[in-house]
Amino acid sequence: MHQQKPITFLICALGGEGGGVLTEWLVDIARASGYAAQSTSIPGVAQRTGATTYYLEVFPVPLAELDGRRPVFSLNPVPGALDGLISSELLETARQVGNGMASPQRTLVISSTSRTLTTAERMVPGDGRTDPAPLLQAIGAQSRATQVFDMGQMAKDCGTVVSAVMLGAIAGSGLLPFARQAYEDAIRHGGKGAEASLRGFDRAFAQVSAQQAQTALVVDLLLNEELSAPASHGLEADLIRIFPPQVHDMLALGHARMIEYQDEDYADLYVQRLQQVLRAEQLADPSAAHVYATTREMARWLALWMAFDDIVRVAALKSSVSRWQRVHGEVKAESGDLLQVYDHFKPGAPEFAALLPAGLASRVTRWDRQRVAGGKAPWALALKIGTHSVFGMLSLRFLASLKWLRVRGSRYAAEQALIEQWLAGVVRGTEQDWQLGHEIALCGRLIKGYGSTNERGKDNLMHVLEHLATGASFTSNKSRAAAIAQAREAALADEAGKALDQTLVQHGAPARPVKAQPIRWMDNPHRKPRVVKAS
Repeated sequence: MHQQKPITFLICALGGEGGGVLTEWLVDIARASGYAAQSTSIPGVAQRTGATTYYLEVFPVPLAELDGRRPVFSLNPVPGALDGLISSELLETARQVGNGMASPQRTLVISSTSRTLTTAERMVPGDGRTDPAPLLQAIGAQSRATQVFDMGQMAKDCGTVVSAVMLGAIAGSGLLPFARQAYEDAIRHGGKGAEASLRGFDRAFAQVSAQQAQTALVVDLLLNEELSAPASHGLEADLIRIFPPQVHDMLALGHARMIEYQDEDYADLYVQRLQQVLRAEQLADPSAAHVYATTREMARWLALWMAFDDIVRVAALKSSVSRWQRVHGEVKAESGDLLQVYDHFKPGAPEFAALLPAGLASRVTRWDRQRVAGGKAPWALALKIGTHSVFGMLSLRFLASLKWLRVRGSRYAAEQALIEQWLAGVVRGTEQDWQLGHEIALCGRLIKGYGSTNERGKDNLMHVLEHLATGASFTSNKSRAAAIAQAREAALADEAGKALDQTLVQHGAPARPVKAQPIRWMDNPHRKPRVVKAS
């Protein structure tokens, strides 16, 4: 008499990822292979809404060997009694593990490193993303073994949906007693898109089956991925010689971005600025106890600020080959499909003034301010450009070619002046105390976005530099550094700036000045006109 228990499997997917299709595939495969199986969908709402889990049980003995008996299946998963858990999103995996679904003695967890950010993560003005390291640690601690890789990226590379990749991962794990051919047959019966789904299935099957011998190392490898990167990162020999290895990866990315954004001369300016920070840090920390953390952070945030977004940059990104390829992949366009892409732009007076010399730019912005003061909306030019057309693409490429005009524009001069102030603050702070310089360097995180968000970030940074980095009195450089760190985190946590103002006042610095905003008077279209009768 057979005493085996059903193999229990929990499938976790977000809305639109094909979790239901994946479950149907598995049930069909089981029945076609002669095994008894049952699935249950469990609707629910996770952090991003729309998450649905599917519970599957498969009896590991073929029906032909059960002498007419039928197994009795459960409708719901039992916490700690799962043989396998597969999830298309890392935080969703951690949520199920937190609910006690996985067991260190029994459960194989197959998870994607892909993230769909929660509403709370998106609302933070700074980097609100959840750190994946503790999530991976929790998953590893509460599972018998783990298989963790980026299923979302693999699906995109293969031009398929993530459910096909998840099916390949399940097959590669060997947890279910089905032949590979049975899995592939189920995909082929799906009809349209079968070839792409088979590619995704094959990639995931190969990866998971190859990792079976080293599952215990998967989490460690992911957590230490950065340490295994090559030291040179494609840098030129003179840059490798000048900068320490701890900076090479960020420096390589920043240097490449400067060349793409402008030219070699701009990349040289980036390197010269970074050398100033490096020299100051070497003086403040000659033993490199902090492994050049300030220079590394400056390599990151300086590159992002120097490559500020303008209409030239937007046109270059919109017309790039990589962007066109990404759109093709996202809509799953095939060779015979006709794809039309329309991009909407609405540049205003500040965007056009940014490319003009200071004198002309001031006239344009003054004219626009007068319009707003008179009760009108800021001037803007609404454009709808068909990027798929020859005219549309040529228009964007023409705008992208105006790099030479950027360096002659008023915004370029203004941005460089602000960057120099920040750079000087970092260098001066580092020379006084390493921690002080490091905290000022991290204030580069305040510069992000475009339009009013970008302007607000620059105003906040300049205010911190003026009133905390060099202004208010402190008992020591350590306390000054701590005040700057608190102000920075307050600015990133509260877009309205109330928390920043409170932090500034707490440390003896003035709150940010209130900016005047014009009042616009508008007629009420629903108000009936008043009739006055003359006697």
